[in-house]
Amino acid sequence: MKSELKRTPLYQSHLQYNARMTPFGGWDMPVQYQHGILHEVEQVRNNAGIFDVSHMGRFEFSQHGAGKFLDTVLSVQASDLRHGQAKYHMICDEKGGIIDDAIVYNLMPERFLLVVNAGNADRDREWLLAEMKQYNQKHGYDIQFTDISRHIAMIALQGPNAVQVMDLISDGEASKIRRFRAGEVTILNKRVLAARTGYTGEDGFEIMFDAQDSHQIWKLMIDSGAAPCGLGARDVLRLEAGMLLHGSDMTVENNPYEAGLGWTVAPDRAEYIAGQALRAIRDQGVEKRMIGFIVRGRGIARQGYSLIHEDERVGSVTSGSFSPTLNAAIGIGYVQTQVADANAKIAVEIRGKTVDAEIVGLPFYKPTK
Repeated sequence: MKSELKRTPLYQSHLQYNARMTPFGGWDMPVQYQHGILHEVEQVRNNAGIFDVSHMGRFEFSQHGAGKFLDTVLSVQASDLRHGQAKYHMICDEKGGIIDDAIVYNLMPERFLLVVNAGNADRDREWLLAEMKQYNQKHGYDIQFTDISRHIAMIALQGPNAVQVMDLISDGEASKIRRFRAGEVTILNKRVLAARTGYTGEDGFEIMFDAQDSHQIWKLMIDSGAAPCGLGARDVLRLEAGMLLHGSDMTVENNPYEAGLGWTVAPDRAEYIAGQALRAIRDQGVEKRMIGFIVRGRGIARQGYSLIHEDERVGSVTSGSFSPTLNAAIGIGYVQTQVADANAKIAVEIRGKTVDAEIVGLPFYKPTK
């Protein structure tokens, strides 16, 4: 029997604003609105756009020892985060495989928020709860886990005018929050959590608040100049910014070093679950590596297409799209390490034809400061 798709608190708002809905990770989500994906990408790059990201998992860890526990399961030292600080990281298993990528926030002493991908939320929850139970028993702690995903909504406001929009609706409080920091601001006479983070390469915020206020806040942001945007634009934007998507660009079969995410890993910690495996991978090197490329011929590189070097398949595409910002077809994928290191000439096999491509550094796009 087919399981029913879950809906975020903003579902009715999406219908009201003429969104085209699509299944995504078990959720019924907007893929685009009436003006289309290209328009939405342009709005985020030049003005401000909003995304419903309430489908993402949001987990709180609290009580004495919470930070030290997270140190054992996250690729960063969560206990070292200052109040309000956020950090992007990997959640890896004992073999160094990437279970998920996430952001951890230190909200107050011994209270941390972990935001994970929607499609992995159930698996993440089970894995983290099992590890936390063992950690509590081993150290005599009573660390608490709370899943706040369903009663707390989340909107991402992104773009060069995102701070202006947030200041307009929060009486100037938002601009006081620095990048990769989180703090409370007042919107519609209620205190909400605003994190200056995002998944588009632009400045912006991810705002978390009581689900019952979703429709009012969504409308307020649109009335203040932000364009509603769907998953289609979000995928193009994150690819332009060189950001990976778990499930496509990395899975538990990949490790952070081959995915080009070694900078998110601090493996030299005694109790870190993945530490031993990741140290070995780091020291031995990897056989394949993530690259970015621009297609120089005609066609779009899609997931699963072969990457060719000297008439031999040396890897495959994990994500590809047309970039309206760059007016070019772009993609990322894994190739043999020697090909990546040599910055060699490659091609993409698109519908049976070999099309020239050029390896380039990531990200493809950087916003003007």
